[in-house]
Amino acid sequence: MKKLFRFLTVLIIIIILAAVVYVGIYFPPVMTGMAAKTMCSCLFVAERSEQSIRDKELQVFPGLSSMDMLIEDASVSASFLGTTRKAIYRKGLGCILLSERTEEEVRSQQPVLSTAPNVNRDSVAWPLGDDLTAQGAITGVQYDSIKNAVDKAFFDKDPENPIFTHAVVVVYDGKIIAEKYADGFDKQSRMMGWSMTKSITNALIGILVKEGKLTVEAGAPVPEWEDDIRKNITLNNLLQATTGLAWDESYFNPSADFHTMFIHRDDKAAYAASMKQKVDPGTFFQYSSGSTNILSRIIRQTVGDDQYYKFPYEKLFFKVGMSRAIMEPDASGTFVASSYSYASARDWARFGLLYLNDGVVQGERILPEGWVKYSTTPSAVAPRGEYGAQVWLNHGAPNDPENRLYPTLPQDTFLFDGFEHNFVVVVPSKKLVVVRLGVTHNKNFDLEALVRGIIAGIQ
Repeated sequence: MKKLFRFLTVLIIIIILAAVVYVGIYFPPVMTGMAAKTMCSCLFVAERSEQSIRDKELQVFPGLSSMDMLIEDASVSASFLGTTRKAIYRKGLGCILLSERTEEEVRSQQPVLSTAPNVNRDSVAWPLGDDLTAQGAITGVQYDSIKNAVDKAFFDKDPENPIFTHAVVVVYDGKIIAEKYADGFDKQSRMMGWSMTKSITNALIGILVKEGKLTVEAGAPVPEWEDDIRKNITLNNLLQATTGLAWDESYFNPSADFHTMFIHRDDKAAYAASMKQKVDPGTFFQYSSGSTNILSRIIRQTVGDDQYYKFPYEKLFFKVGMSRAIMEPDASGTFVASSYSYASARDWARFGLLYLNDGVVQGERILPEGWVKYSTTPSAVAPRGEYGAQVWLNHGAPNDPENRLYPTLPQDTFLFDGFEHNFVVVVPSKKLVVVRLGVTHNKNFDLEALVRGIIAGIQ
């Protein structure tokens, strides 16, 4: 018994020491990187106050909100347990977390940016502008009922776990029928899209398909894959997250591929492209921010650097009326198209309308014919019919449509879905787009209740 006791004691000590070493190696870089990048983007891109960011965004992980930070004119440095990480801001490009390149190297880059149209948005009618005077009321819509549903989306049932809803916009039959903002936010406020950015990537790929520059079923043009088994991965596999590449998307495991890519690598697409083949392409669904960043680099290679930084704006944002939208690149210059975009709530609603209207805006076809149908058709290996091409679906499992993500919402519902319960919900059968933006750190925001309440008011 004494030998067993000594053995167990030594084993426990080893486990504790290993845990301490693991925490000491992996957590400080991730925590400081997250804090610096989040603070930088929210300060300089979203134009928020430091205290607001500490009170909301930085509550995502214990210790972030109280972290030491040095905030300067165009940078934020965060320090924890002897580790310091720095994020820098560049006008028109947003913020970049420095990892491998120096600040001087990154600031010396001179990308060619777009110039936004010089128009007064308040004098341009919705949806291209913000003038709602011509809308008028829609017969049969129960506006009080819808307002009540929207108000509930801002109500904290548990004050100890606030949901931090920042904005809700409801568009029915092309018109804004409800809109609400939390204190400190309005129709001009840029808000983080997180993985809703993946659906923007879908649109950009679609535009290149329309222009005949890319083909969905063709092999993905990834230089690292030309001479090995990965050359069989198609553009469709990347879009549907069925590449078969090894990937760990865990958000709360600091050693996961997700954090290695975001925190430790300047060229995020190159890191994702370095992953080994685990299973055959098209045989397994694995949600992957890495795959989307590979798509972003494919866009860059296809259009060239002289057009790449203008491409999302001139081919998509300006045409749709997304005047406040911005995408942030990594230090290699490739947009972090899996996660780093900001736009106003109305801008996100405009993006939802683009897909509700089959890729057409004011009579101009932006996306190729059939692209929305392709994007919202489930991958054959998504077990619950929950994913198309960078778009989340409510289709349901094969042969069991009741087994779906949101069983109380219509089956044709699809979503642009981002971290912390950011959503653009599109329900074609109801001619409905619902945008909810916020910073919910727990699973206590009821998306279904919001959308159900709105649907009840338009029936």
